[in-house]
Amino acid sequence: MLGRMIVRWRAVREAARGSVVTHALIAGCCVVFLLSPASGLNPAYGTGERLLSAGTAYFQRWGVIPDELFTGTPRAWLTPLTALFVHGSWLHLLGNMLFLYVFGAMAEERMGRPAFLVFYVCTGYLALAAYAAANAGSAQTLVGASGAISAVLGAFLCLLPRARVTSLFPFLFFLPLRFPAWIVLLFWFALQWVAAHRAESGPGVAYLAHLVGFSLGFVYAWVRYRRTTRVRRPATATEGDSQP
Repeated sequence: MLGRMIVRWRAVREAARGSVVTHALIAGCCVVFLLSPASGLNPAYGTGERLLSAGTAYFQRWGVIPDELFTGTPRAWLTPLTALFVHGSWLHLLGNMLFLYVFGAMAEERMGRPAFLVFYVCTGYLALAAYAAANAGSAQTLVGASGAISAVLGAFLCLLPRARVTSLFPFLFFLPLRFPAWIVLLFWFALQWVAAHRAESGPGVAYLAHLVGFSLGFVYAWVRYRRTTRVRRPATATEGDSQP
């Protein structure tokens, strides 16, 4: 038992040590958020109504607006990229970064740093663009790294389905339970699917971007790595109840 625990700890430590891209993405998102009006910490944006007005303008500038993406200026096509680093609240940021930290390190180790970075940016861009295409008439701004992180989850499911994931379930009094990654991630995907079909138009969580990102990540990993040997060494991850 002790020997297996040591092996698992070493696997996680080695993955975390080598996950430069994952850490850089987390740092980038945190810095952007802290400097944005959404954090409430940047005095340049003022307070009260001035802060709210600045926040609206900030999201409209850097976020994806579906009805402008396909009919606006060429600059609009850059917004799915900039939106990946913009978050609307502390909870939004922390939930996304938790998932990226937990699942990104092992996925990056498996793919390699340059490939993981390209994968993250491209799938995130496509997930946001797909959501915009499905809601082409909407003027609601879309921000966040959810689509890209969902792609990481999909790739993780394909590459490391047997990794043990410790999850906290609120309906079980946040009792930590360990399951294979394939159970946790398929359960997460099912929740997104149900939520996407129940979601109404207007402000809210872009569940469709989650589904598209997850699917893109899984398909890419399956096509790219299906002929190579999967990582079989033990892997341990911890997931909170927040969702990207």
